[in-house]
Amino acid sequence: MTTLFAILRRLAVTLCLLGASPTFAQTGDTTLRVMTFNVRLPVPQDRDNAWEQRQAIFIQTIAEVHPDVIGTQELYQRQGDYLVEQLPEYAWFGIDRRGGHDDEHMGVFYRRDRLALLESGSFWLSDTPEVAGSITWGNLYPRNVTWGLFEDRAGGQRFYVLNTHFPYRTEDGAARLKAARLIVSRIAQLPADIPVVLMGDFNVEPDGPVHALFSEDLTDVRLAAPMTSGPDGTFHNFTGLADRRIDWIFTRRFRTRSARTVTTHSGDRYPSDHFPVTADVMFDTVPVN
Repeated sequence: MTTLFAILRRLAVTLCLLGASPTFAQTGDTTLRVMTFNVRLPVPQDRDNAWEQRQAIFIQTIAEVHPDVIGTQELYQRQGDYLVEQLPEYAWFGIDRRGGHDDEHMGVFYRRDRLALLESGSFWLSDTPEVAGSITWGNLYPRNVTWGLFEDRAGGQRFYVLNTHFPYRTEDGAARLKAARLIVSRIAQLPADIPVVLMGDFNVEPDGPVHALFSEDLTDVRLAAPMTSGPDGTFHNFTGLADRRIDWIFTRRFRTRSARTVTTHSGDRYPSDHFPVTADVMFDTVPVN
């Protein structure tokens, strides 16, 4: 590529590899940059906001922030493969919500130079979580979680990532709460001394029982961060005007340094109908009793 975008992308990557960042202060080896991003599936009815019209600004957004790990929602395989083609420092994994690769993925991306993927898998938000594509609780579509166990190549710290997408309808409140309970129970089964990042599009604002349930044992980075930037709202429907904070990052055994809602755009073109959310978090070295 010889476009201005390509030059800017290479510059952003180079700055990050040198230890700098075009959007955040310099980070150390114990700091992890995480992102949750509902990328909006590629459908022709989006017209001017169809995937082909926004894929360049999508890549620019990732390159400028240069997160260590990204949890995506509504991702189709060709979108994930395009990201890795354009930003080959990343790899990704995950299967779609029906157990294959033809539908929406909860794809997780990670920097291969920074992180090693040790284990990964999926479970479904249903009464039969090990059954791929299973649907219960009145859901219209299967809903799942993609998870991975990572190790930091430099410091050796290990941590889990869980990435999900909750149902969206008003009448899905009971299903969202059951999904949250299942995820909380799964996290409780993980080793207590290994940090955890939970992120996703939860399709509900943080003033109800889902957020309250997660907050019992996890930390909402937006609320904990001593430094925040960008709007609270994350869903903007391609307008740039967000009125609902439905994309969250929670952590366990991390300390939050900063949190940001990323509003990168080019004129009227946005990378998605959601703003991505990022956080810089530090590994908590306090021993577990």
